[in-house]
Amino acid sequence: MKKTLILILALCLAVLPVMAETTAPDAVTSASVADYYGDGILTGDDLMNAINSYTGFYAVASVNPDGTPNLGFYIYGCVKVEDKYYLQLGLAPNQTTANVDNGSELVAMYGALPAEGATYPTSGARMTLAKVTDEALLAELLKSAPQGFTPMYYEIVAVRSLG
Repeated sequence: MKKTLILILALCLAVLPVMAETTAPDAVTSASVADYYGDGILTGDDLMNAINSYTGFYAVASVNPDGTPNLGFYIYGCVKVEDKYYLQLGLAPNQTTANVDNGSELVAMYGALPAEGATYPTSGARMTLAKVTDEALLAELLKSAPQGFTPMYYEIVAVRSLG
């Protein structure tokens, strides 16, 4: 009986690694599974206008070559072409631009200034971005850039609340 029990236990232990999940979690969508600030989510023109007010909190995140996160405080702009929104990122060469050149995805966060009496922001957005590579679209987007300024452009492909 003891030998049978040990054999069953050994088989269970041998099968556990096979049953374990081998894919990495999606950190962007799984970072916050509870949506505490869903009422404060900014989207569309409201988000664009808030970003372009240049008040609030701005951040851009990328992934370093060693897999560690890179989070930078950057003030960026938002441009609308037809019915799509694009972040205009004016980054001097740094680790974030190196990560972009290495193929890192970017995510951005905008948090509106807290309402009077509040201690922290609850309205804004977390944005998943996709680099714009279409030359005709880039030419159109560059029309909105200040003279002599050549920013990077990213389409806002998904918007979620701050958390």
